[in-house]
Order: sequence, then structure tokens, then C-alpha cells
Amino acid sequence: MTLLETLNANDHFAHSIGAQLTEVREGYAKAELTVEEQHLNAAGVCQGGVMYTLSDLAFAGVANCHGTLTLGINNTITFLKSGQLGDRIIAECTELHDHHKLPYCDIRVTNQKGELLAVMTGLAYRLKQDYPFEALM
Repeated sequence: MTLLETLNANDHFAHSIGAQLTEVREGYAKAELTVEEQHLNAAGVCQGGVMYTLSDLAFAGVANCHGTLTLGINNTITFLKSGQLGDRIIAECTELHDHHKLPYCDIRVTNQKGELLAVMTGLAYRLKQDYPFEALM
């Protein structure tokens, strides 16, 4: 199984909200979902937790792409613009520092128009445990 398939199949929460990894390369991953009614908060815009979960899924793709089980330990997200019903939101994660223990990533969330909705930084911890997969995609 590929890393993309493994994370899509085994991240049950992300799967439950419709978030899906669509691309994984070394040091880069992309996750996407379409904002549906279930994703809206009381103000009628996309719940921040949806954007966080989407970002975290892309982060998992990058953090684990080196074959070592890696878990997020600190993430900071800033919301810049609301996602709207029907928007296709995309989280793109880029590894900025491939440290052997503490990799650091930048995640940007945009909509289908390329408008920046949120930015997130992610710090992870690499365990001393292999995370085997056949290929990235």
C-alpha cells in the first residue's frame, strides 16, 4: 500500500469529514475537500476545525514520507478568510526543515480560486519506528 492510500484509509477522523490526500511527494503533500453543510459553523462559514484537520492530514503526508513514524507535536493555525459552502479547499504542506527528530513544515489552505484562507506551521517528532509503505503515491 502507498503512503497516500495508508493515510487516507487509516485517518478515520479526516475520512469522516471528507478530507482526502490527493498528492504526496518527498517534502510535499496536498489534501482536499469540498465544504458541505456539515462543515459549517453557527455563522454559516467553514468551521476552523475542518481547515485544521485538512491541514493536519497534509502535514501527516509530509511528516511520514521518509518512512519513519512521525507525529505532530505543535501546530499553529491562523485563519485569514472564511471558507464558504461549496468551496473546494486545498491544504498544501511543504517541509521547511527535514530534521532527523523534529521536522518543521508550512501549510497553506486555499480555495478553488487560489484565495489564501489559512496558514499553519507544524512541528513533528520522529519516533524510532519504521512506517513502511510501498511508494508515496
